[in-house]
Amino acid sequence: MIGRLAFLLAAISAATVTVAGPAAAKPGHEANWLPAHDEQVSFVVEGTTTYGTLHVPARHPGERLPAALLLPGSGPTDRDGNQPPGLTPGTLRALAGALDHDRVVTLRFDKYGTGRTGWGVWAGRPQELDYPAFVRQAAAARDHLRHRAEVAPGRVALIGHSEGAMTALVLAAQAPPHRRAAALVLLQPQALRFLDVVAGQLHDQTAQLVGSGQLAPPEAEALDRAIDVAVADLRGGRPVDTSAMPAPIATLWQALAGPNRRFVLTDDAVSPPHVARRLPPRPVLLTCGALDPQVPCSATDQLTAAISRHGHRVVLPGVGHLMTTADGALSTELTRALGELHW
Repeated sequence: MIGRLAFLLAAISAATVTVAGPAAAKPGHEANWLPAHDEQVSFVVEGTTTYGTLHVPARHPGERLPAALLLPGSGPTDRDGNQPPGLTPGTLRALAGALDHDRVVTLRFDKYGTGRTGWGVWAGRPQELDYPAFVRQAAAARDHLRHRAEVAPGRVALIGHSEGAMTALVLAAQAPPHRRAAALVLLQPQALRFLDVVAGQLHDQTAQLVGSGQLAPPEAEALDRAIDVAVADLRGGRPVDTSAMPAPIATLWQALAGPNRRFVLTDDAVSPPHVARRLPPRPVLLTCGALDPQVPCSATDQLTAAISRHGHRVVLPGVGHLMTTADGALSTELTRALGELHW
């Protein structure tokens, strides 16, 4: 939903990003190595066939490798990290390529409402879909990955971006001992309750408008109060009054309190720092982008403290929410941190 907010408010201008695909087998490998390859896979969860891409790095016949499930961000983000046609950075596809260099098998999939999967059993009634359904879909993907012959037992990590990071966190905390994640990577995560994230982003934009002289301080104070009341009313099951809000913000709240209400409230029910305190001992990596307007590093402070027993935060300089630098490449600090995280 963070992505939905960005689109509604036009807060981010998206640029096309060029990314490299998964790497092929390196020159010099012995002749009996199997080359790297992509395999189109599917699995059924609660009556819906979910489609994805399994990437297997070059390996010896019969060799079993560590693996990672890649979970996409909010809104209609597909297996590659795209929201076509307008936003196609290919971040998850690039991430699979980076992990190929570390010889990690990856699975990425089209979640509900995206790509080949589509709405599945929710077709015609997407307003009934709640956040826990996405967690269950991710759990089915994890189990599919765990049972692949190419994957080493007990060496499956969960890697999520934005809302997908929160899904990875919830999945890791809920997993029984025999399905526990070998490692957890939270990339630019949804680190607070959903409506707190929304309110924080809107308050930041209000402050920017005051700073640029486009909004007078008394008007900004009134708008900030209206935003906080909207949060309280939506959580309290009351109608949300948007009459005093500018049109773009009113449209946002009407969407949150209307057709997206079920998803919003079930997403908002999750407090990432609270969930993180229940994590079993496993390596945890959290990243934030120094230029990220959607999840500024300060927004991850509570979650960082909650994971401090098991992991740490890495700040990615020169990087926004999509984890890419100005030239469209994945952050080298990110790929380095992933390479140093062993599971």
